[in-house]
Amino acid sequence: MSATTGPAAFRVGFGYDAHQLVPGRALWLGGVRIEHASGLDGHSDADVLLHAVCDALLGAAGLGDIGQHFPNTDVAWKGADSKRLLTAVVGMLHERGWRVGNIDCTLVLERPKVMPHVPAMRAVMGPLLGVEPEAVSIKATTNERMGFVGRDEGACAYAIALVHRVA
Repeated sequence: MSATTGPAAFRVGFGYDAHQLVPGRALWLGGVRIEHASGLDGHSDADVLLHAVCDALLGAAGLGDIGQHFPNTDVAWKGADSKRLLTAVVGMLHERGWRVGNIDCTLVLERPKVMPHVPAMRAVMGPLLGVEPEAVSIKATTNERMGFVGRDEGACAYAIALVHRVA
């Protein structure tokens, strides 16, 4: 902040998350359960998409990262629904005068195909973020059989968030 410009009206944050795919777990992506032989392994439900969005929002507001607020050493978050984490993060932003403008995400995994589930993900995420579903962009791609994602060992997600100061 400078004496002539005042506090920033808008901020942008970036988030990334990755989790290993393992048998015997439910697959949660964007707050939606997707039928698949494997699910993502993690302390919570391991929803990489919601975790990346949380990190993008926290980064935009200068509040650190998801691990600081919901550490994997805290039993309170063991098996937690990541929608709870996202709701808590949005609450932290609101307490500091920030609102979500829009989110742009990319989900990277080989299988299952997620594009048929994107409308449901947007419908879940929009209200949690306090925006219209149209303000939630979700793209999906594969890693063209390269690396841990390409070998079906895991999935990752990237997110960018725009937040704005409420007057």
